[in-house]
Amino acid sequence: MAVQQPSAGGGLPEVEEQRHPRALEPGVLVITILLSIIGAIIGLQILTTLGITPNSAIIGVLIAIVVSRIPLPGWGAFRSIHRQNLVQSNISSATFGAANSLLLPIGIPVLMGMPELLAPMLIGATMGMLIDLVMLYWMFDTHIFAGRNAWPPGIAAAEAIIAGDKGGRRGLMLVGGTVLGIIGAYFGVSMSAFGVAFIGNIFALSMFGVGLLIRGYAQPLMGIDINTLYVPHGMMIGAGLVALVQVIVIITRRREAAPAHSAAIGTSGEFTRSDRDLATGLGKGFGLYLAAAIILALIAGLANQMSIGLLVLWIVFAAVGCIAAEFIVGLSAMHAGWFPAFATALIFLVLGMLMGFPPVALGILVGFVASGGPAFADAGYDLKAGHYLRQGMSRQFEMSGRFQQIIAGVVGLGVAWVMVVLFNGAYFSQDLFPPVDRVYAATIKAGVNPAIVQNLLIWAIPGAVIQALGGPDRQMGILLATGLLILNPLAGWAVLIGIAIRVAALRIYGRRSEIPLTIVGAGCIAGDALYGFFNSVFRAKWTFKF
Repeated sequence: MAVQQPSAGGGLPEVEEQRHPRALEPGVLVITILLSIIGAIIGLQILTTLGITPNSAIIGVLIAIVVSRIPLPGWGAFRSIHRQNLVQSNISSATFGAANSLLLPIGIPVLMGMPELLAPMLIGATMGMLIDLVMLYWMFDTHIFAGRNAWPPGIAAAEAIIAGDKGGRRGLMLVGGTVLGIIGAYFGVSMSAFGVAFIGNIFALSMFGVGLLIRGYAQPLMGIDINTLYVPHGMMIGAGLVALVQVIVIITRRREAAPAHSAAIGTSGEFTRSDRDLATGLGKGFGLYLAAAIILALIAGLANQMSIGLLVLWIVFAAVGCIAAEFIVGLSAMHAGWFPAFATALIFLVLGMLMGFPPVALGILVGFVASGGPAFADAGYDLKAGHYLRQGMSRQFEMSGRFQQIIAGVVGLGVAWVMVVLFNGAYFSQDLFPPVDRVYAATIKAGVNPAIVQNLLIWAIPGAVIQALGGPDRQMGILLATGLLILNPLAGWAVLIGIAIRVAALRIYGRRSEIPLTIVGAGCIAGDALYGFFNSVFRAKWTFKF
């Protein structure tokens, strides 16, 4: 069940803005570079001190709205919701890029006592990050990664932009939802999960909520820690493998959806990219990942660590792992607004250990796999926001806007790369590492336990079955495994209560309730993100010395 969107998504009429604003316009570029620096610093600091990366997209929206109201020459151009979308896309790319895609991977070899591999890992992480961004651009609004699907943080950002531009009844509903989100978050309720329930696929989110509750209460009620037994990981392996098979089936069937050349975007349920585009994007992406894995293996000296056969296996597995992780993270982000990037990388680390790769190769592998998923998911949120704002516009305007968002994202990632290059030593010298890096390093050091292998194989079966039964549109196996990987039972209750409210509203008021529910849900997500962002900033240890 795809989210119902307003007929024009709040976008400006096409007669008012015939050409999409450019990401490299001098005014836009200056603002985005400055915000990229801020976003990168915040991402680095909060990931190393709290272990999370905040959603900075809403902050970008607020800054763009404030800038647009400053009575200085040229600043009024930021009243364009499409320029605000570029700013929002930029700062979120810089935040996730600096923290998750770059600093996290390069910290792994340092913690393993191999600082000489920092530079090769940085090169590998940079390639992984950029390939994932490009692949999302190639595959966004195909049958698998449809623009009409939820991508909840993207809708939240878009509705915030619309509220700043138009206000009115929609603005009041968004503000009300935002206040509700802030209040709930203050009392420890996951209001992003509550808001997601009003937006995403009901079947997928129900499985997500069930997974969250099982993970949260298995140990208190039954004394079973399913995480230490690798139950969620096994479920994700099974579901992920079936999800990849489902994609291949869709591609081979060549179900061509006619491009909406003559229709306004979002009015006829058509995709802007076909299954042939999906196949082409997947093929090109796999080729790029193979090339990147070869380069990374050479510069990291893996040829000296393994036989030729094992080296070839590592290269192929690294490329396949990156693609699989990308799909797992992307599908989770699309339906639930949450993505288990850390746990997904751990899954492929364990699988790599089972294949007999040496410690050096394992450290490089997990960093390479971890580098791309967040870039893919975050770009999906951003492109969803733009797609939502451009509803009712021409296909040409949509594709132009999408490309400009990618350019804005690349600017953010470029600034993030410079920040990480300049300041990684300052963080690592103070023992400031992303906490998950210590998990990866400890896992490699401990080695693989035969009991873990058995549990992975056993629990892969139900994961595969559930994913197959749900089909590629509902992604029930992926979402159940995502919930099992996250320890947050309150989020599970929030999701299921939100779904119950949504179902009741649909039965009482029918489809006319969908747009108000979407707006209130977006407000809850925005409020939760705002509270989480500023709470993280205040909690972070800012005694750091550059």
